[in-house]
Amino acid sequence: MIKIPYEKIVEEIKKKSNLDEAEITDKIDRKLKQLSGLISREGAAHIIANELGIRLIEKASGKLDIKNVLQGMRDVETAGVAKQIFDVREFKTEKTEGKVGSLIITDETGSIRVVLWGDKAELLKGIKQGDVVKVVGAYVRERQGRLELHLNDRSQLIINPKGISIDVRIDAGTGRKTIADLAEGDNEVEVLATIVQAFEPKFFEVCPQCGKRARAKEGCFSCEVHGQIEPAYSYLLNLVIDDGTENIRAVFFRNQAEKVLGIGPEELLKFRQEPSGFERARDGLLGRIVKLTGRVNKNQFFDRIELVARSVDLNPSPEEEIKRLESS
Repeated sequence: MIKIPYEKIVEEIKKKSNLDEAEITDKIDRKLKQLSGLISREGAAHIIANELGIRLIEKASGKLDIKNVLQGMRDVETAGVAKQIFDVREFKTEKTEGKVGSLIITDETGSIRVVLWGDKAELLKGIKQGDVVKVVGAYVRERQGRLELHLNDRSQLIINPKGISIDVRIDAGTGRKTIADLAEGDNEVEVLATIVQAFEPKFFEVCPQCGKRARAKEGCFSCEVHGQIEPAYSYLLNLVIDDGTENIRAVFFRNQAEKVLGIGPEELLKFRQEPSGFERARDGLLGRIVKLTGRVNKNQFFDRIELVARSVDLNPSPEEEIKRLESS
């Protein structure tokens, strides 16, 4: 089912009627009162649009602007400039294994994450920042309050297609911030910093079939999807990074933790039984300069913000950093 945000419904009613926003809001409020407890505000806005004979969704055909991509849409076609490209990661469960990667594309109207599954993820290797990317046959999912375009085997991703021009400038410094300027809710933000502290990896139980967190219950572990299970283990790595303006705790889950440490899952899992084995790996991290991209979350327990890494570059280019400084 396609979900239209309330603000967009009001915008469409305003555009296609002679009503101003105050009049539209009044009609919606009266409809809510009339049907008290039976519908949401979005539902009331839908009803008002129908009463006014306004079609909120035209038949989707051809290329959509990114701002017009809505939750629940399928067979979506759009295009944008590659703003950020993230690492391809592999996953494995008892039932399946594969790989997934993603990138952020942007056009004149907005930005969206494009997620590529299976062999499609390999296409990311041929994309560089600033390329025009056309997406055909994608479906829309919502994740953590943000829409994403997902590609499967039937979808297409075309790099620099002929006849498509998008007037968006992508700077090399897109998303770069100092740690002192980071704020809760920042997403796809980039930081260049030095590792000043490293903590032993933390291990936690997960469902071996779906990878979801497993919970202890009555002496055993259970998954909300698969019931009682014999758990597998996943892990995260906490580092403190400093860029001269401030420091922050950076959190690396599974694949990113493996990349930072330069080891595979089998070797990393050994640290669960032998934490002392982490000492050598810790020494190799301290003082290392890294470039991270991720989102800033608030750790409610400790009342602090943390950077959750989506990608990590262990060898940032000195030439690129010099160019950045020269152009700033």
